[in-house]
Amino acid sequence: MRVFVLMLWIAPVLGAQPLTVVNVQAPSVNFVFNPSGSIPVQDHSSPIWKAGFLQSRNFRGAAGAPAARLYVYEYRVDLRNVTGITAIPFITSLTVDIGPNVKLDFNGDKKADDVFVITKGGMGTIGLSSAVRSGNQVKFTFTSPIGGGSSPGKGQSSFFFGLVSKYPRGTVTATAPNNLGAALSLKAWAPAHP
Repeated sequence: MRVFVLMLWIAPVLGAQPLTVVNVQAPSVNFVFNPSGSIPVQDHSSPIWKAGFLQSRNFRGAAGAPAARLYVYEYRVDLRNVTGITAIPFITSLTVDIGPNVKLDFNGDKKADDVFVITKGGMGTIGLSSAVRSGNQVKFTFTSPIGGGSSPGKGQSSFFFGLVSKYPRGTVTATAPNNLGAALSLKAWAPAHP
């Protein structure tokens, strides 16, 4: 009986795996992806409440870089121009079907990391408090809710945050819990893993 109870307690714990999240700055993090520090990117936007968007960014690591031949995926939630009539809308997290990711040393401390957050040298003001994997899904929880504002331009944006995969991109549906009702379904670029 004790073994059975223990197995029931351990099973949910094993299903959720916290990922290592580190803060980095641009442009120094760029050298993880390209020895020149220059990165040509492609962007995709999915609308949030008409005036906001989820930005997906994708590029490939260049030869000679730690991320050579790997695919980089970055995300940013931008609600700077979102306003509310009876309530200011906000988003608390973003869940994306990532599949397996590749660990790299993003911040130069000689330790392998899962997720990087560009807190200096880029856009945004809100970072990540955690990234937790459940199967192929990764839930990115923000340090505070990302909210719209009382007028356009007074809302908030997350920093860019990202990870690396060995798989090229596909399009998935990301989910974003919020204070206005059901979780938003947003198109995002993510690894097209098996």
